[in-house]
Amino acid sequence: MKEITFNHRKSSIIGMGTWRLGEGDLLETQKEIAILKYGLHHGVNVIDTAEMYGEGKAEKAVGTAIKGFDRDSFQIISKFYPYHATPELIKDSLEKSLKRLQTDYLDVYLLHWRGNTPLAETVQGLEAVKKAGLIKSWGVSNFNTDDLKELAAVPDGENCQVNEDLYNLTSRGVEYSVLPYQKEHGIDFVGYSPFGSDNNEFLKLKNELGDVAAQKHISIFELLLAWCVRNNDVLTIPKTSSTDHFVSNLKAIDIDFTPDELELIDKIYPKPTKEEPLDTI
Repeated sequence: MKEITFNHRKSSIIGMGTWRLGEGDLLETQKEIAILKYGLHHGVNVIDTAEMYGEGKAEKAVGTAIKGFDRDSFQIISKFYPYHATPELIKDSLEKSLKRLQTDYLDVYLLHWRGNTPLAETVQGLEAVKKAGLIKSWGVSNFNTDDLKELAAVPDGENCQVNEDLYNLTSRGVEYSVLPYQKEHGIDFVGYSPFGSDNNEFLKLKNELGDVAAQKHISIFELLLAWCVRNNDVLTIPKTSSTDHFVSNLKAIDIDFTPDELELIDKIYPKPTKEEPLDTI
């Protein structure tokens, strides 16, 4: 399996997304937990979740799934609401997340998106829980380059380790300045929703893409995932609803593209040529 360095550790190049997990009936939740376990057993060692996902239900499902696994063998990312971004509320949210996840610490804790709390206050709160050993690193989500620069200017803002943004073939805005900025400043990038989430309704799939996939004898979804990790510098976090899909995802990360194929894909979905508002889900 392809690996990258993420949060100063060797990591699988894909993680496991958990949006909507734990929100169905008991049977559905047990199936989701089994898939998370399957991923951990097969070398996928990053799980991405948030207090927002099912108002804690996804974190509870993750907490059940990770029982019996060596906690040092995988990383958990979770996120807190922007209206929990003061030092006091960060600590409170974190403690609740840790309880649901049945773990003593998070590997990465992210501000889910920008709110009204000054970034300096949020960083102060994150540094405090990091110093207390409750998290290893912290970061942000849904930040653009201007947001990242503003963050870097506050005390300890340079300690941001991760930014997580929407990134897939139909949402390439981060390529213009976010990815170069993060690479320059040593901030790891996590791309969420490589398949567009929610039954792929956020993807604008074109017929020509199906032709490329057919020529490579792969599925469109394998193409989409392989494209996201083509440069070996992005951690992408697909949500997986079945073991079959998981097997397909594992196969996809080993797919390579020729320069001609990448050029053709760029013609179908052009890379950004200027700064533009980032897509979000």
